[in-house]
This record gives sequence, structure tokens and C-alpha cells, in this order.
Amino acid sequence: MAVQDPVQDPAQEPVQEQGLKRRALLAAGALTLTALLSALAPAPRAHAQAQALPAPTGPYAVGTTTRHLVDTGREDPWKRGDREVMVSLFYPADESGDAPQMDSLSAAHFGSARGAAVFNYGVKAGAADWAATRTHARVDAPVARGSRGLPVVLYSSGLGDPRTWNTGLVEELASRGYVVVTVDHTYDASEVRLPGGRLAESVLPALAGAPVEKVDETLRTAMGARVGDARFVLDTLDDAKWRAGLPRGLGRSMDMGRVGMAGQSAGGFTAAQTTHDDRRVKAGVNMDGQMDFPLPDASGRTLSSVAREGVGRPFLLLGSDGAGAADNRASWTSFRQHARGWRAEWKMAGAEHGSYTDAPSLLPALAGRGALTAEQLGKDIGSVRPERAVAAERAYVVSFFDRFLKGHDDHLLDGPSARFPEMVREH
Repeated sequence: MAVQDPVQDPAQEPVQEQGLKRRALLAAGALTLTALLSALAPAPRAHAQAQALPAPTGPYAVGTTTRHLVDTGREDPWKRGDREVMVSLFYPADESGDAPQMDSLSAAHFGSARGAAVFNYGVKAGAADWAATRTHARVDAPVARGSRGLPVVLYSSGLGDPRTWNTGLVEELASRGYVVVTVDHTYDASEVRLPGGRLAESVLPALAGAPVEKVDETLRTAMGARVGDARFVLDTLDDAKWRAGLPRGLGRSMDMGRVGMAGQSAGGFTAAQTTHDDRRVKAGVNMDGQMDFPLPDASGRTLSSVAREGVGRPFLLLGSDGAGAADNRASWTSFRQHARGWRAEWKMAGAEHGSYTDAPSLLPALAGRGALTAEQLGKDIGSVRPERAVAAERAYVVSFFDRFLKGHDDHLLDGPSARFPEMVREH
């Protein structure tokens, strides 16, 4: 059963900094918890400045609203008590706004040394004012006039990442006529602000130095929680009474017969596994997420059920060209071989693992101010021009969902495109 309430931003609370940071996790490939747990070191402070996300390009303005959900039928796998999940909905609206990308409490932790241990791509602690980063969405705006039958897309972020860390793509989809629901995976994400000023911090840094059997157990627990979260969110969205409490007109505009799911890194794995496990998901996108687990004796990896069996609905794989690209190979090859629906795999030439996030939009300016090194920036987003990475990610994800959730095919996925020479068809 879901319990929900709108969430207001509390006063910012002080966050203790303990000198932890993560270096180059995402450049090493998707779901590499081993790298995460071994890459913790002191992080200096730097002067904070604001950032901005690029505007969406669709015909609609964007609205957003946030809800707190409680799954009273599921025990949280990390902490005692019912599973709590935060979600944000982005949707077509008639007027734009400038909602912050992160609430102030989450942003303070996200930019601290403790938050940097899970996330932050090597950005120095205190170097970015994440609370000041603005989106283009208006909080609690009514849905755009005349909206009917809007497809719904769930979005899942990478391991240790908050639900806010691909807001640029999410707003793009909303501006093109989708309701996008971003899901925070509590105690996995770097931080999740819960009602009452509570901040649920990630459990992952505490596992630094854990033996490989513990890493395997943790990854399986994380993936089980993630897929459970996604399916619980779908259950909640299916409840017409719950939808009636959303901003004006939004609940009635959603078409729960046309649901897709996308994600990056572990979120891509989550999208694939949820598509495999739940037939309500009609189409899915995995952006650079491997779909297997390390063996307890460190002798190799074992494929997940979705990698072994594939799915029978349309699915798109979008990969990078960096150091971690080989990590995807075995699970992606098996997935393609066993998939029974439409499938395709594209690689972004010159991209790194973080290219399929908000990193290309936000990190270059920070590097220019000395908040991270040029070398680190290259590890994070590769050599592809940042604006091209943003444009390509948006175009290919929108094209896929337009084709399989709306029935509008722009043929971008049919073959090489002169508009996007950096995108290479793999299979």
C-alpha cells in the first residue's frame, strides 16, 4: 500500500564532512561497486558556484511535483522498517519555471565530502552550489491544456546516484509529451531527503574494502530493491485514487497502458530487469549498464536473468566508448541473442560512462573553474563534445519512445545518421 505526501524543501541543515571522495567510478564501467568501494580518499574544499542545465527543446513547458511513497508490504533491505521511496514527476505544462535540480538538504550532502564518496565524478567537495542549479520546470503546475493519453516513462539513475542526475533528459521527454517518473533508490542513492527533514544516506561507502562475496551480495540486494521500487511505483501509478491527488489534470492525462522505462548504469540494468519481470513495461532503454554480478570467488561474473533470457518487448542499448565499455560486452551479447522483440545497440564514439547523465551539461564549467582537473573531466565524459553528447542522448531516447509508445517513427534508429555521426550502430 502506498502512502504519499507532497514534499516541501526544509531549511538547509549542516552536513559534517569526513574527507571521502570517489575517483573515476563511472569511467570504469557500469555497476562497478568494487571500484566504488576501493576509491575513497580525502577531498579538499573549493569555492562554490552555481550551474545550469540546458533547456528542453520540445513544444511544451515542463511541470514537476514530488511525492513520498511508503510500501507497507515490503521491508527495506538496508534498514529496519517499511520501504520508503521518493519520486518526482515531470510532465507537459503550459508555463515553465526554474525549480532547483536538488532540494537544499540533499544538495548540501551531495556536494560534501561524504556525498562525493558515492558520487561527484571527482568534483572537489564544496566546489559546486548544487542547490542553485536550476531546471526549467514549474513546481505543481497544472498539466498542459488538452493533454490526454500521455505515455509514462520511469527513470532510474546509476548506482549511488540520486534521481536528479539526468534531469536534462527527463525534462526533454516531458517537453515532448511524456510523464516521466524519476525514482530514488533509498540507501543506494548518495542521499534521499525524506519527510521531516530526514536524510537517508547511502550505505555503499561503509562497504569500502569489503570482500568480493560481500560485493556480490550487496549488488544483488541493490538490484532486488531497485526492481522492487520500480514495480511498487507502477502499482502506485495504477491507483486512480492516488493519481487524483496530483497537480490539476495530471492524473487523468496519464496512459498507464503505454509505459516505458529507461536508466543509466545500474539504472539501465534496473530498466532491463523490470521490463523482464513486469509486463506493464512496454519498452525499455539501458544506457551503459552491465547486467551481471561478480562471482563470490572473484573468478568471473554470472549473468542476470534478463541477460540470460532477454525480453519480448522493444529494447534499446546505448553504450559508451570508454574504459568500462568492455564490462557490458558479455551481458549485452547474451541479452541481444535471447531478446525476442525489436532491439538495437548503439555506441557513442568518444563517450565515457558519465556521458549519459547530466555530467556533460554541468562538469565542463566546473573544470574551467578548477573544481576538477581536465584529466578527470576526460575520464568522466570522454572526448565527445559535451553539447553533442547531450543532443545525441536526447534524440535517440526520444526517437525510441516515440516509435514504440506513440507510434511516431522518425527513422533515426534505422541506420547511420548524418545528424549524429558520433552514434555508431553496433548490432
